[in-house]
Amino acid sequence: MKRVAQVIRVRPEHLEPYLELHRNVPQPVLDTLRNCHIGNYSIHLLGDLLFGYFEYDGDDLAADMARMAADEATQAWWQLTAPCQQPVEEAAPGEWWASMEQVFLMP
Repeated sequence: MKRVAQVIRVRPEHLEPYLELHRNVPQPVLDTLRNCHIGNYSIHLLGDLLFGYFEYDGDDLAADMARMAADEATQAWWQLTAPCQQPVEEAAPGEWWASMEQVFLMP
């Protein structure tokens, strides 16, 4: 199992719509996440930072992420959420949610 932590900014003027969207994530989007071997997914808010965490139990994260990106329901969902988000300065070129480095895991 691979742990993935990511960060992005929420645009302050879009905070309430973003929170409202996540109160009722469409079932097809949740199904796609599960079908792409993603579990224990959560998003947390601090100020204007969104911290996302999920556990991946598949064999090819890049292929599963590409499969998720090709899903029509997920694409429609991202059209709703993307205007609410802004990549952090530390994001790599072309990276939306910036990947974070794990520095500690309780033994």
